[in-house]
Amino acid sequence: MANGATENLRTVALLSHSGSGKTMLGEAMFFAAGGTNRLGSTSEGTTISDYEPEEQKRTASIQTSVLPCSWRDHKINVLDTPGYADFRGEVISAVRVVEAAVIVVSAPSGVEVGTRQMWQMAEERSLPRIVFVNKLDRENADFERVMESLEEAFGRKCVPLQVPIGSEASFSGSVSLLNEGAEVPDDLQEAVEAARERLIETIAETDDELATKYLEGEPLTKEEITWGLKKGVHSGELVPVLVGAATQEIGVKELMDLIVDLLPSPADAAPVQATSLSSNEEVTVTADPTAPFAALVFKTAADPFVGKLSYFRVFSGTFKSDSQVWNVNKQEAERVAQLFVVSGKTQEAVDELVPGDIGAVAKFNSVVTGDTLTIRTDPLQLPDFQFPEPVFQMAVFPKSKADLDKMTTAVSRIVEEDPTLKVTREPDTLEMLLGGLGDTHVEVAVEKMKRKFGAEIELQTPKVAYKETVNGSSKVEYRHKKQTGGHGQFAHVMLEIAPLPRGSGFEFEQKVVGGAVPREYISVGGEGMPKGAGRWGHRRLPDRRLAGLSIRR
Repeated sequence: MANGATENLRTVALLSHSGSGKTMLGEAMFFAAGGTNRLGSTSEGTTISDYEPEEQKRTASIQTSVLPCSWRDHKINVLDTPGYADFRGEVISAVRVVEAAVIVVSAPSGVEVGTRQMWQMAEERSLPRIVFVNKLDRENADFERVMESLEEAFGRKCVPLQVPIGSEASFSGSVSLLNEGAEVPDDLQEAVEAARERLIETIAETDDELATKYLEGEPLTKEEITWGLKKGVHSGELVPVLVGAATQEIGVKELMDLIVDLLPSPADAAPVQATSLSSNEEVTVTADPTAPFAALVFKTAADPFVGKLSYFRVFSGTFKSDSQVWNVNKQEAERVAQLFVVSGKTQEAVDELVPGDIGAVAKFNSVVTGDTLTIRTDPLQLPDFQFPEPVFQMAVFPKSKADLDKMTTAVSRIVEEDPTLKVTREPDTLEMLLGGLGDTHVEVAVEKMKRKFGAEIELQTPKVAYKETVNGSSKVEYRHKKQTGGHGQFAHVMLEIAPLPRGSGFEFEQKVVGGAVPREYISVGGEGMPKGAGRWGHRRLPDRRLAGLSIRR
């Protein structure tokens, strides 16, 4: 692995609309870095990051995977995130632990709904970003049309650093606008010159001194152009646009070069705000390996053989194997036997991890996604995640009696793995409901429970507990007279029924007039009916008593 010092780290998330080619781009980057000796394929289910059977079945990512790439004596942690909206929780947690993002755009499709959503997530976190226009080798790929859609959606801050050579089947590479000595095909001379002029003009606008020099007609040096470009990227004023085709490995190395050259390291990124539990004050957490230790768990994976695997990002201090940490959220100490660096599903043991790095620990007891790991003597609380609430629910039932006990364990473990899943019990129908961000989300959860925990679970449409209520007020009066030879029986009962505002429940009121009625005859029980009564039953009142009842629903 390359130099793991904080200043030599780059942690980026691949973000895009579903189907734009993030996974193949991550695979090509990992292959270019020597992490694998064979370029996998999503269609064949052989990529390093999409290793879950549910992903291979759907040829789509359903979870965030980590691909650490060694490149030019740097370590690039690539987080391949799902593009499908049902698994947005994985993206939310990934965006919190990176310094930058690569927005992947499909050349045939241009800017799509998911592209805008991912851009907005990066914007909210003020993440520097690069746009990678992928699939330029496909039919209907049009780079100029993509640039128009980028400018329309995100403004003129999106500036191409390359001009593609050819398109569709003839696409073979690109001309770098930063390298004036690059060989340019004759038919692209004019386009390259125009694009380079626009690029330099845009870079000059990021700094007053550069702008003055440019307006005075002085050429900017290569160093000034690089410095201005880097400054613009870090501030968010500029978003470089690169071109390529991941399946053909075109543009991948150029992207990795620019990640190293332009995107910030953890030491360059904006510091993170945390809460000191000792003083109950807000403190600034910097990427200092000698500072108090603090890490955030951003992903939990339930494995039936290894146990629970907790993925974390170190924000300050140095995380070492054979140590002890304090789980701030649960107020519990956790023993760390061995740290791992994860590549897809492969785990490599390491002795320590510095600020900015991504790692994993197996078999934590209390730790779940969103927990802060720190030291007990000087605990820090990092901000937790805000996950969306479920929008889709299905009732879950064990397929057989043998699955009943397994289902309880499986459901609790799968919810622990994915915080965007929620389990509730409907009191009116006594059904257990599994909620998620869509039907595919819930179906995948059920498939995982069967594969990982052997619990076969059936999904059914939830029952609806229909309820009735009165629409208007009504009064009724009844007089009871009966002569038995003795004192006789007499009762005068008045009943009033009236609706209450929706959701306010059931009220039972009693008013006794003209005498004392023993409480056992009028006390409320169950749903507000007198004790001893059936659903609409009655009790005999004592002789010669007058009672008034008022019921509102």
